[in-house]
Amino acid sequence: MTDKSQNSETSFSLNQSDLPERIAKRIARAGICSRREAEALILEGRVRLNGQILDTAACVVTAKDRIEVDGTALPAAEPARLWRYYKPRGLIVSTKDDKGRQTIFDHLPESLPRVISVGRLDLDSEGLLLLTNDGGLARHLELPSTGWTRKYRVRVRGLVDDNKLTDLADGVTIDGIHYGQVMARLDNQMTSNAWLTVAIKEGKNREIRHIMDYLGYPVSRLLRLSYGPFSLGNLEDGEVKEVRATVLAEQLGLAKPKQAGKTGGRPPSRTRKSGDAHPSRQRQKGPRQKG
Repeated sequence: MTDKSQNSETSFSLNQSDLPERIAKRIARAGICSRREAEALILEGRVRLNGQILDTAACVVTAKDRIEVDGTALPAAEPARLWRYYKPRGLIVSTKDDKGRQTIFDHLPESLPRVISVGRLDLDSEGLLLLTNDGGLARHLELPSTGWTRKYRVRVRGLVDDNKLTDLADGVTIDGIHYGQVMARLDNQMTSNAWLTVAIKEGKNREIRHIMDYLGYPVSRLLRLSYGPFSLGNLEDGEVKEVRATVLAEQLGLAKPKQAGKTGGRPPSRTRKSGDAHPSRQRQKGPRQKG
């Protein structure tokens, strides 16, 4: 099953180095620092463009321009890349946390370049989280207009009424917030718990938890199985695997990147089949306990 985006008119390119862009973004894409830090470097007079010191970040550059930071030529910007990551429970999807809690970035392999997440999973959720080295790609994948479905395996407390799940297909409004179509299916009813498969397209903050609380079925475990055409597959807890450049280009309906980087992440313990773009083949996670 292929879940492709509505991308015939997209302006995003995997070969971002071919496109004009703000100089701060180009510096950030080269892995030197964040975009905001790059703007600060420019204001400090530490950045040269074609030999001239810049005093403003309001400057658009192309691949033909020569950029230097502290006298060192900027390395070529990498093509946009995407990784599948099995986010463990108990980690925050943030670069830092005011409460001192561990973040996913504290646990990612050192071999990965600077990456950001495509959307989020909350502290107690686990499963597939997409990571990318390109902010433009992240924003593109987060857009509801892609039409991509996020599929979850959800354990809830209580005896589930199938009719309540069916009604979610029409959407639901809770505390003034409208949630669009939700496809929910009861897979296994146990004595005091039930396993559901839930599919959404919007991905609002804690959407599934809010909806299930509203129905009277508190969530006790939530695991994302797939995001559009990209599935969790056989990834193990904490494992990272890069999506092949050809697969990424195919799913976005775009040209293949001119240069693909090396795959980052912990090597798998055994030979695996790729979960790059086969959401129908994902492993069904979760224990099979009786109650």
